[in-house]
Amino acid sequence: MVTLSAIKEARRVIAGSAIRTPLVRLSVDDAPAEIYLKLENLQPIGSFKIRGAANAITRLSTRELERGVVTASAGNMAQGVAWCARSLGIPCTVIAPDTAPDAKVHAIERRGGRVIKVPFADWWRAFEERSFPGVEGIFIHAFDDPHVMAGNGTIALEILEDLKDPDAIVIPWGGGGLTCGIATAMRELQPRCRIYAAEVETAAPLAASLAAGTPTEVDYRPSWVDGIGAKAVFPQMFARARNLIDGSLVADLDSVAEALRLLMTRNHVVAEGAGACSVACALSSKAGPGKIVCIVSGGNIDASKLARILNSEL
Repeated sequence: MVTLSAIKEARRVIAGSAIRTPLVRLSVDDAPAEIYLKLENLQPIGSFKIRGAANAITRLSTRELERGVVTASAGNMAQGVAWCARSLGIPCTVIAPDTAPDAKVHAIERRGGRVIKVPFADWWRAFEERSFPGVEGIFIHAFDDPHVMAGNGTIALEILEDLKDPDAIVIPWGGGGLTCGIATAMRELQPRCRIYAAEVETAAPLAASLAAGTPTEVDYRPSWVDGIGAKAVFPQMFARARNLIDGSLVADLDSVAEALRLLMTRNHVVAEGAGACSVACALSSKAGPGKIVCIVSGGNIDASKLARILNSEL
């Protein structure tokens, strides 16, 4: 289990890797709530993933580090693991789905990671088995790891230092490591704050699972929102989430695109689809009134894709 003390310790451990990101007000006068943006897109790798990756890798022994590290990721966790591996001078291998965007793959390789693209089913199996055939190294799980979740939970500590009484936090749900990490800290420090996951309609297994009361597989459709979404929820992540959060909010692709355009034009913030999804949910009133914090989880979006969205072509 992840604990508040582990999250506080993680903050000390990752101080040299992750930055303390700002919390700013969304510049939309007619928004249905007082919306704030936690700008994790400003991290050195453009994503919150540096927090969990740094906390997990720091815990490895010298002998384990000599083997190198392996992760399965569509892009952002891979960049976090590769960034940490390069700073330690150890090899990093990334198992990526064949749908991973080129911008993220190139960023992984630029940071020294070796990328192996595989079919989606094989990629998902790597998460389940925590390994990949023929690849040596210590597997760093992108979400189902207490050290990763503790690193992610440090975001909650920063939010409460900047905004003492948030009414709700909306968090993009990929595998659940970000949501469960933040929610663990908030339940201890601000238990009345509502916690919502944010999913996109083309891949929303958590919402379906919560409705069914059990992990449920959905019809996964890849889209330009590539940083979140899957066909299913890990059973152990579902068990954590159902005890920590108030629900999952689902946004359609058009509303995510509009939120991304608003972030760019009103706040000059470059977000990827996953990072804009939380904002889309808050703007739809689904998170309710009051002070709503949206986690802008990352900003690693291909420039040509961003241009098309800004021109309303997606």
